[in-house]
Amino acid sequence: MRLKDKIIIVTGSTTGIGKAIALRCVQEGAKVVIHGLEANWGKEVVEEIGREHAVLHIDNLASDGAPERLIDKAIKAYGKLDGLVNNAAMVVSSSIADTDKAYLEKVLGVNTIAPFLLIKAALPFLAASQGAVLNIGSVNAWSGEPNLLAYSISKGGLMTMTRNLGDSLFREHGVKVNQINPGWVLTETEILRKKEHGLSDTWYEGLPAMYAPAGRIILPKEIAAAAIFWLADESGPVTGQVMELEQYPMIGRNPPKDTSTIK
Repeated sequence: MRLKDKIIIVTGSTTGIGKAIALRCVQEGAKVVIHGLEANWGKEVVEEIGREHAVLHIDNLASDGAPERLIDKAIKAYGKLDGLVNNAAMVVSSSIADTDKAYLEKVLGVNTIAPFLLIKAALPFLAASQGAVLNIGSVNAWSGEPNLLAYSISKGGLMTMTRNLGDSLFREHGVKVNQINPGWVLTETEILRKKEHGLSDTWYEGLPAMYAPAGRIILPKEIAAAAIFWLADESGPVTGQVMELEQYPMIGRNPPKDTSTIK
């Protein structure tokens, strides 16, 4: 087991990628802190994992003191901390026309500032265990689609922070900081989001090769498989790195923006 006896916090783990990462961490021998906004979903995840392997913390990371409360929950429950997965995020659409100061600050607060504050609060404990931080970003960090402006800005900031802290925290404290940038992932919320945008109930079946060369998009469990490498000791001293997880190169390829072929 690659994470035997490790204690891992996974934010935004009541659903989607975060849930898949938490499940895989436990399969690899870890105990986890499940976090999210939805108490009922969180309880279901803990039951699925097993109460002996997980504790639940419901809190809004944008609220004052939330990062400290989450770290405190892990330490009180397990006495140490080996890994922090910053997965929780607002995945929202916006363009320059409908993004104002307050909206941008709200998105940055959850997607960029909260991960920073969590790392800061967790640092003494991660330093003691020579632990690891894994930030879950997005391929949109590189520029993003026109209708994902605020989200893309927030993920770009997260990526810069990963590279910066990946260097300084490892040199000063022995703590690694790395990032995964997922592409298009078939989460529960993504299925609902596309349906709300007017697509059919089966929009993710038979996608055009331009968007999904494999004929499907990536599954949360496939992101989770990659996450384990960065949380496990086998990644060695590698730090400050960003891994893209998509079916095609993000630089030098421009998929058409017309999604009318996705039914």
